[in-house]
Formats: sequence, C-alpha cells, structure tokens
Amino acid sequence: MEPIKNHQDATELLRDEENNPLPRAIIRPNSHLLLDGEWLFDFDKEDKGIVDQWFRQHDYRHTANWPGSIEEQMAKSNLEEKTWTDKVVVWYERTFPRPEWESRSEMAHKLYLLTFGACGYDTMVWLNGSLLTTVEGEDRHYGEYTSFSFELHPDSLLDENRITVRIADNLDADRTRGKQESHVYKRGGIWYQTNSGATRSIWLELVERNRFRSRLGVVSVVEDNLARINLTTRIIDAGNYTIRLKVFHLKATDQPIATDSYALRLDAGQKQQRLMIEIPDAELWEPQKPKLYLLVAQLIDPNGRISEISTEIGLRKIEARGCSIFLNNKAIYLDGILYQPGTATYEQIKSHMYAMKKLGCNLVRIHIAGVDPRIYHLADRIGLLLWVEVPSPHASNERSRANHFRELQRMLALIESHPSVIIWSLYNESWGILDVGENEEVRQYLIDTYNYMKLNHPQFLVVENDGWQHVSHEGRLKSDLLTAHLYTPDIRRWRELLDALRAGHMEGVAAFPLVVGDPFFYRRQVPLLISEWGGFGFSNYGGPQEESERARLIAAFKEELRRHPLAGDVYTQATNIEDERNGIIDFETGALMAPAGLLSSENMPQVPFYTKQNNGQEHPQPATAPQTSHPTEDMLPTDLKVIPPAQK
Repeated sequence: MEPIKNHQDATELLRDEENNPLPRAIIRPNSHLLLDGEWLFDFDKEDKGIVDQWFRQHDYRHTANWPGSIEEQMAKSNLEEKTWTDKVVVWYERTFPRPEWESRSEMAHKLYLLTFGACGYDTMVWLNGSLLTTVEGEDRHYGEYTSFSFELHPDSLLDENRITVRIADNLDADRTRGKQESHVYKRGGIWYQTNSGATRSIWLELVERNRFRSRLGVVSVVEDNLARINLTTRIIDAGNYTIRLKVFHLKATDQPIATDSYALRLDAGQKQQRLMIEIPDAELWEPQKPKLYLLVAQLIDPNGRISEISTEIGLRKIEARGCSIFLNNKAIYLDGILYQPGTATYEQIKSHMYAMKKLGCNLVRIHIAGVDPRIYHLADRIGLLLWVEVPSPHASNERSRANHFRELQRMLALIESHPSVIIWSLYNESWGILDVGENEEVRQYLIDTYNYMKLNHPQFLVVENDGWQHVSHEGRLKSDLLTAHLYTPDIRRWRELLDALRAGHMEGVAAFPLVVGDPFFYRRQVPLLISEWGGFGFSNYGGPQEESERARLIAAFKEELRRHPLAGDVYTQATNIEDERNGIIDFETGALMAPAGLLSSENMPQVPFYTKQNNGQEHPQPATAPQTSHPTEDMLPTDLKVIPPAQK
C-alpha cells in the first residue's frame, strides 16, 4: 500500500473503530489480518505441554474466544474447578492462510509483523511448530498490560499456517499484579480476581524491512512552538536514511502546516532518535479545548522506499511550581476520580470516560492497571487529563523491583505521545514496598527511578509512592506532588484532617506517615493533593449507600476540600468492581448514578494559597470565609450528622 498522501485518511482511520479495530493509537498505511475469534483451546494442568510438544501436535478438547480471559473460559467450561488457585497453564491454536497483499518482488522489501495487543503473564508463541522470538529477542514475553510483536520473514509463511500460543500465570507476588490477587493478598475486599490470558486482539500486518517501531514520544516546548519527537528506528539494511516529519491540522487543507527533514546514517538494529520540529502559531492542548494535530513520520531508505507511521499529538506543558500545578503556564485545580477498569471492554471503558467527564472531572486516575491504548487517544480527543500508574508487585525484593522497572519501561514506550497523560505513579500505598520506611535500598530505588523519569520523560509529573510514605532525600521530596489518601465519612473529622495537612502535619493524618527518609518540613513548596477520598457506600469506608444521600455527602466533602489550599483531589470511585460497591457510574451502561457536575469545583469558592507580607515573604493565609457557608448539618445524611459531645 502507498504511503498516506491525504492526511485526512490517517485521521479518519485513527477515529474509525470499525476500520481500525486494533488496540493501538499509532497507525501504519498498510493491510492487516485480524486473528481474533474462535481458537482451539486446552488446559495444561500438569504443565507438560512443552515436554510433550503440543506445539507440534495436540488434540484440543475445547474452543475459546480470543480475546477472552482464562478465568472467563474456566467459568463456562465443564471443569469442576471454575477458578485457578496457584498456577494455570493454557494453550491456544488456530490456522490462517498466507495473505497475498503484495507481489513477490515487493515482498523482498517487506516483513510480516505478528502483534499481540496484550497477553500474559508468561507467553510463548510457535509458528508451524517453530518457537518465535520477539522483536526484543525474547523467546517468552513477560507482562500482561502492553503489546509485543514478532517479525516473520515472508518465506516463513506457508499457504496454510498454524499458530500455537502457551500462556502461563501464577500468584507470584514478585510480578506486577496491580490489584489482582497473589500469594500475599487474597481475593476479597479491595483485591480482585486475576485476569489472565488473551486479553487483547492479535493481528498480522505487513511492514517494511526498515521502519519505525509503533512507539513515539512527544515533549513540548510551548514557549517556542516546538515539539520534540522521540522515534524508534528498526533497521535491517544499514545506510543513509532521511526522516521526514509533517504536521497537519485535523480539519483543514491537505497541506502540512509544518514539515522538516533530517538526513542521518542508521546502522542495523534498533535505535532511538530525538528530533525537533516547529509548529508555527501552535494552539495548545487543554481540557477545555483539546487541540490535536496529525503527525506523519516517514523513514526514507537510500532507494526512496518509505516507511510511515501516523498519530495525533498535542502540545502542552505540565509542571509543579510551588503549591500549584500549572498547565500551559496557568494554575489548574485537578477535579479527579479514581477509575478501576477491571474486566471492562473497550466499549464499556469508553462509556465510563464520557460519564466521568459529565460528573465534572477534568482528571481520571487509572488505578494501577494498563488499558487499551485507544483509551489514551480518546482522552486526548475529549479533553480528559490522565494519571496513570505502574501495576505494583506485592512483595519487596530485588526481583520485584526489577519486574517493576521493566513494566514501567514497557508502558512508557506506548504512552509517551499522549497530551492527556500528565501524572505517573510508580507505587501506590507502599504495595510492593512495605519496608520503604526502614529499607534504604527501597528508598534508593524510588529515588533513582524518579530521577530517571525526570531526566528521560520530562513531560510528566511523577509521584513515587502515592498516598503516604513519600521519600525525602536531604529534605527534598522525591515526588512532584505530596499526596494523601484520607478516608472518613465524618464531616467533622474530615475538616480536622484537612486542617492538619494545611498546618504541615506529616503524621497522624493518613494511615501511615506521609513522608519517610530524611526529615521533611512542608511549607507549601510542593503541590498537595488528596488523591483518594470518599468511597462512600463501601463497607470499609462507611458512608451512606442510598444514592441521593451519598451525593449530598460528596457535595459537602467536596466543598470543604475547596476551602483548603490544595492543588487537586481524586474521589473514590467511578464504578463498582467486585466487592468495592461504591461507584457512581453504572459499570454496564455508563449511566450516572449521581448528579452531573457533582465533582466539579468550577463554581465553588477557593482559598488563596498565600499572601505577601514582610518584604514579599510568603506566609500562610487562613481560610477566609467565602460568600457561602460551611456545609451545615441539614446538608448531611441523617445517619452521619455530627452529634456534639454533650449530647452523646
């Protein structure tokens, strides 16, 4: 297929989910064969499939749908066991014909690329009985949240081909599990069933021998209308190449508004390359006006053959400055909500995203899980800021930290280009690093990883351990934000906790000290966020379960938040998930179960962060009484009204 000549073709393909059903936000102007659907399937209870060479021949007893989790397949099977308890091994197999997309002469310059949108945790793949290795050179892929690919020489495909996939998972606490159960945390309460196996689509496509990987990073220099584009080249034939970048408006003429070319020599192998391009009179991306451009990147080989990728990008700047967060050099308050997608389909997640925006949120915190890359693209389009997190292991040791860092790098490779993604959390509530308070090696890992992120990915704010036990090194917080998780259904206690935070108390506020390591003294030198609160309706957190009463309590708590010098807050949570029955959006339909705009603070009074006194020195200013009064007793649900001590 010829490279894209009309930029609107690329834009339409990115947004046309019928013609682009693949879980990706970077596209190629090529053909693909979707391998989803019914596969042969079998359980390998004794884990003998490799020894018995099931990849060569096996009589499969079941069929299964791809994508679809192992847990779903077990639940509908005729097996006595409907769930697995320690370890599970399964095999999938199907056949497919060799695609006839190009002439034999053209195929000399092409490769087939077999891509798994996500699969795991431990995946091995055979083609016609031969074990494949990933583009990264691995004969087995570890991880379940991100895509991975295999390069296939055209001669390796037969007229009819057989692909065999072995997937294994266990409850190893050293793996990046997020909130899926493990040997440490059993299912129940805030811990969920595993979701293993074929979790996203699989497809075959035709690519050039020398090409860009489907990875792209964007760092904006908004003051100079510059975008730094990070590309990854994959070269088989060393030589002199040219990279050409083109930027288009999404709805305009076919002429690019910016173009530039870069001549360079590329050796065989994989390499990252940074390039700068100026976008004249660039409009910046922000939630109220999520301006996007189409970026087309072309790699031109010495013979003039072109490899091309396209995606939508936005220019924006995010920074933590003093006690505020600034987007495009303007202070912004983050009205956030916690979102745990669990086993939601892409269509369900889409409906949830639109619903969260209707609630008045400008930020969604995707809680220690990876999601379909199209969701990040959707957030770019509709103007939702995202806070993403690395799924945490459940044990603290050298191996778990190595797994954590590899997961971080896999996720970064696929989520670097989205202007909506502004915050990354490395850990949450010390899960996987419970010894952070006394283990210097753990603190050093957090310090090193924070520094790595700030050096290599300056387009993001970074929180090293959300909720509590942030790391202080020589009095400097190794986090861009000071965050706290506060849960109480009592409005009086809520005020006390917020007042204590404003006064700089680092202990006795959250479940654990807010800061560990070297002494740290909070004087509004870092933005303060309540990154979890509420949860009303879940038995662990208290509060009313009736929808109207819960909405009244949320409104009262939210108003109290805005009377304090905070940079944002995140309500728990968007939808119900297993035992956590505290959602305010219907999981199945995306319908609101609370009033629209409930979580918006746009029209609420806000406390000034500081006043200038004594030769310009900053001093705290007590909360001044806005025009509206504090939440009163008649605003609260009847079962949560504060009773004065004398009346108890």
